[in-house]
Amino acid sequence: MRLLNLISIVAVAGVMAGCSTTSGSVKQPSGPEAIASEKALVMPPPGGPSIVSVVETKRGNGVEQTLSLFTSSSVPGQNFMKVQFLGASGSNPDTGSAGYRMFSETGMSREAFASVPGVAMARNTTFLQNSYGPFSYASGRSRGGDTCIYGWQQIRSSRAAHTQTRNFGMIQVRLRLCDARASERQLLAVMYGYTITGTLNGEIWNPYGDVRGADPTLGQTGTPIYPDEGGDRQMSMPLGYEPAPQAVNRVTVRRAVVTRPQPAVAPQPVVQQAPPVGPRVPLPDAPQQSSQMVAPGSPAQPAAPAQQSARAGGVAVPSPDCIGDAAMTAACRR
Repeated sequence: MRLLNLISIVAVAGVMAGCSTTSGSVKQPSGPEAIASEKALVMPPPGGPSIVSVVETKRGNGVEQTLSLFTSSSVPGQNFMKVQFLGASGSNPDTGSAGYRMFSETGMSREAFASVPGVAMARNTTFLQNSYGPFSYASGRSRGGDTCIYGWQQIRSSRAAHTQTRNFGMIQVRLRLCDARASERQLLAVMYGYTITGTLNGEIWNPYGDVRGADPTLGQTGTPIYPDEGGDRQMSMPLGYEPAPQAVNRVTVRRAVVTRPQPAVAPQPVVQQAPPVGPRVPLPDAPQQSSQMVAPGSPAQPAAPAQQSARAGGVAVPSPDCIGDAAMTAACRR
């Protein structure tokens, strides 16, 4: 009897457990979702291009983000930067795992032509490297004169750094840029200046490999280190001590006031006045002269004798008795 009761209890518990697993809750599948720009796992360099939106897709073996960038071009399509973090610790296994594949020349050429339709893209064969390692790109120019590049980079530790417990992660970056006013060199600066802000948890998925040690020449003799960077160290650093150049006195240049010379005034001709015509009236203090005018250039005429006798200090004035009668006047003259 007790055994039958125990069997019935176990059966009821199993039925209830089965009902609890089949009944249940509503679950929304996880897919691509828009997130804030501050949560982007990769950032363009300072100065642009600016981020328009970020779409994130969580995979079973990592995370994938596509950053839509500002576009100023007539070429069809949107500028973007795409980053993939590939490891074995994805947060959403229901969506499946992304392919853990390396870059190939054929595959990247197809991506470049598909991302920039109508533009003949040519791959650059020069070896280039930024802060995260080597990278490659293809470039082209549209019929309207727009410059386009498609760059790609794979960040993964070397096989020599692989061990049983670390350095198996990988980061892949793709960049599509077209601009009507920028040159190829300006667009290529984005590949040199972008920053990866995300990482993979755990040393087993470290994509950068082992931390590089210090330069073995540090502290050794025969390896001088100079303060300047780039170029030939021996040529860039002068021998001996060069004093600072002398200060140059600044000369204040003042504008000179230019005086224009005044035109010379011709001297006015002297007009000689004609000699007066008619009798001259002598001044009171001047001696009496003849009333006749002397023509210029003629010999001087003798002056007539004075009719009045000079007295000391004055002129004799005739008496009143001598005026009026001709006989008296003649007598007075005598």
